[in-house]
Order: sequence, then C-alpha cells, then structure tokens
Amino acid sequence: MRKAKIATMAAAMLLAIIPTKAKACTGITLKAADGACIPARTIEWGGSDLKSRYVVVPRGYAQTSYAPGGQKSAMAFTAKYGYVGLAVEQEEFVAEGLNEAGLSAGLFYFPQYGKYEAFDEAVRTTSIADLQLVAWVLGSCKTVDDVKQAVGSVHVVAVDPRASTAHWRFTDASGRQAILEITDGKAHFFESKLGVLTNSPGYEWQLTNLNNYVNLLPGTAPQNRLGELSLMSFGAGSGFLGLPGDVTPPSRFVRAAFYQASTPRAATATEAVRQCFQILNNFDIPIGIETARGEQHADLPSATQWTSATDIMNGRIYYRTMRNSAIRCIDLKAIDFGKVKYQTAPLDDVDEQPIVMVKVKNK
Repeated sequence: MRKAKIATMAAAMLLAIIPTKAKACTGITLKAADGACIPARTIEWGGSDLKSRYVVVPRGYAQTSYAPGGQKSAMAFTAKYGYVGLAVEQEEFVAEGLNEAGLSAGLFYFPQYGKYEAFDEAVRTTSIADLQLVAWVLGSCKTVDDVKQAVGSVHVVAVDPRASTAHWRFTDASGRQAILEITDGKAHFFESKLGVLTNSPGYEWQLTNLNNYVNLLPGTAPQNRLGELSLMSFGAGSGFLGLPGDVTPPSRFVRAAFYQASTPRAATATEAVRQCFQILNNFDIPIGIETARGEQHADLPSATQWTSATDIMNGRIYYRTMRNSAIRCIDLKAIDFGKVKYQTAPLDDVDEQPIVMVKVKNK
C-alpha cells in the first residue's frame, strides 16, 4: 500500500516537469456590496487527468508531511481548524481550500522563478512539503498574520527537486489578501490590493507590467481623426483593444485584472460567485493549444480541469469542472468539524458532461 502511494506521488511530481503541457492558474477576487469577499481561481494541467477530489478534514486530524524520496517522514501536524479542500492527484495535496475560521488558501504554479531551501535532515521535523503547505495552513491558521508567523517557523521544501515550484494566495475573513513567494530559499509576502494572481514571473513584476496597458478602458473608444480621415469604433468594447488574448501568465494577469476591475459590483455574495465563474470562463484553456504540432495531446475535455470560487463570509466553496460545468457548493457551516469524520470523494460522479434533454410539448 505504501509503495503504491509513493508511486502515485512520483507520478504527480512528474506532471510538473513536462514543459510542453499547460500548467497555469488564474486567480481573481471580487467583493460584493454585502461585504462578502470572493477569491476565485482556475487550475490547469494539460498532460493528464489530475483526478481531483474534495476532502473534508475535521479538527484534530493528524497528518505527516512527505520528505524527499517520497516517504511520509517529515513534519507531523494536527488540524486546529476543520476545513474543506480541493486536492489534485493525491488527497494530501490540497490546491485550494477554506477553513472554518474563514481563511482561504490556494497554491499556484510558479515555475523557474521560485526556489525553496534545500532539505536539511537536521530540521526534518519542521520541514513541510510545498504541495502540503495549503493543508497545513488551513488546519493551523485563522488570519493572514497567522500565516506569516506560521510560515516563518517552518522550512518549505520540494519533495521532488525536478518539479515546478509554487507560490500561494491567502485571504482571511477581513478581506485581507497576501501572496507568498519563496525565492532563494526565503519567504516573501506581498499584500495583494489587486486580488489577481497567475504564475511566473513574480508578483511584483506582474503589477509593474500592468503599466504597459495604461491605455485600456472599459466601454467604447472615442472617435478620433488621423489627418483628414475620421476613425471610429466598429462596435462596443473597443476601449479594450490591445488587451492580450494569449494564455501566457503575464497576458492572463493583465486580462484578469481588467475584467475584474470593469465588472459591476454585485449586491450579494451569491451574485459575486456567479460573476467569478463568468469571468473565469474566459480563461478556460482548450486542449490542443498547449501541444506542439505532431505531438499527442491528452484525452481531456479541457486543460482547465476545475474552477472554484470561495465565499468566505458565508463559509461556502463552489466549484465546476472540465467534465461538468454545473456549479456545485459545499457549505462549511453545515459541517460540524468536531464530529465529522475525515472524508474524500471525486469532484465528479461521472467522467462526462451531463446533458439535460428539454421536453417540448406537442400541444
């Protein structure tokens, strides 16, 4: 059984080192008029099915971090807070989640720019695997300040040094959001006023790059003249002419920032959740775009394997998948984390998009 788990983990790690497949994530954050803060995101992998699952973790649940070599022999940790997470490849690898204290946490790919410290046997018991950082934080922390303090007390390491590094987004019940990037073995936190995150390069570079699009504005560009020639828009939305449309992380960051900034403020949390899914529909990556000519692509409906939105104020996490575009919801307030048993289940009951037939009346 243990060998099987290690083999599964090794396969998961190998996913991150194949450069030709889409490994992308796009995150936005909307705030509703009722005070709700909704961090939302996509997760992409175009190489194979991530076999994503949700996990329900009760208070008091004990785990052990993986160490290099694939064995569960590094830091042991016990959940102070119960949480619900969305995991990839293995149930321990929570990529997005919300805890009962109102802390949201998510992992995003950060290839080539992140660099963890090397694993040191002398600090094994305070070393946490990068793919388990979200699970540990959700079980341990309530606020962004808690996260900063907690991360400062551990050593974040890669189980497989060949794998892509990650960076993280944390949002607490106050609406405060922070980005964690580990470069040169040191943790750096950035206060996120914008609420957008994608992948590489680093967060500060992405913010600076927005200045290249200072000309963009919602609506229709005004009429202009070019010498004696009158120029006018072909249709609505020309204020966004020049918005990058490719799927690279810098382009997705710009697009997400402008879509988020121009969307009307929703009245309620539920309306904002729906807006998040509508905006993130624009970031679905179809299979094939990331595959070179002549190369075999994976048999998947989309490289965007799932999209989630988290209503922190009301304690709900929503998701839809590449195989079922219906939005589903897990209500944390309906869970007694002091009594519930640890459980996990696939995000989808069946591996195909359900189709509902419409019955037409003959009379």
